[in-house]
Amino acid sequence: MTKKANHPVKTTEKTLELIETLDTGDGSRLSELEEQLEMSKSGIHNHLSTLREHGYVEKNGDLYALNLKFLSLGGHVRSRSSLYRHGRSKIDQLADDTGMLANLATEENGRAVYLYQSRGQYAVNLDTHVGFRLPLHNIGIGKAILASLPRDRVEGIVDQWGLPEATANTITDREELFEELDRIEERGFATDDEERTEGLTCIGAPVNLGGEVLGAISISAPTKRLGNSGFDDNITAEVESTAHELALDIKYARE
Repeated sequence: MTKKANHPVKTTEKTLELIETLDTGDGSRLSELEEQLEMSKSGIHNHLSTLREHGYVEKNGDLYALNLKFLSLGGHVRSRSSLYRHGRSKIDQLADDTGMLANLATEENGRAVYLYQSRGQYAVNLDTHVGFRLPLHNIGIGKAILASLPRDRVEGIVDQWGLPEATANTITDREELFEELDRIEERGFATDDEERTEGLTCIGAPVNLGGEVLGAISISAPTKRLGNSGFDDNITAEVESTAHELALDIKYARE
């Protein structure tokens, strides 16, 4: 979980709130930001001017937007991840072999964070992308991670984020979730049967290194292409074996 600052700096908090607000759209006017934030127009303008000076915000006409400098910073952080460095080629291969959208994610602050995606021949367009953060309880890749974490850690995540409903299939009951996680741990893979997005099914498997949960991988596809009947076929085995191979690659790289 994120540790609370002992002495938070209000100015920094306001800048971060502004950045996160800009991150939700393709550009915002000063008046729009004033409506969304508890800040004066002059205060917002001062923050934006400082961010522009340092290359973090750009202005096109009367629209303010985040600059690609954030991509540079995020790319550097991602490159330090052994899961990402060793996982890219395997995710590419999984996408090629299955024809589907293959995903690589880790857990941070009780959320799934996408590190890499690769598109196969039949991959669908989703709202997910590198850096995208999602709840763990209603996606295959997230449930694979949860099932590998200690119960008290999962309890903490549920306490922090709850179990919000995304579709009629979302698990919103704590005990039902833990029963599902027990089944996932026993069989070695997780499924998402239209639990976040109607018409979409996912299969996920954890990248587990001797009890250290590094993250998980998954494939996503329309339910009509993958479906419940696909949960026990060769595709499921390929997802599991890819996750296992990735864990071994990281293990041997550490030795």
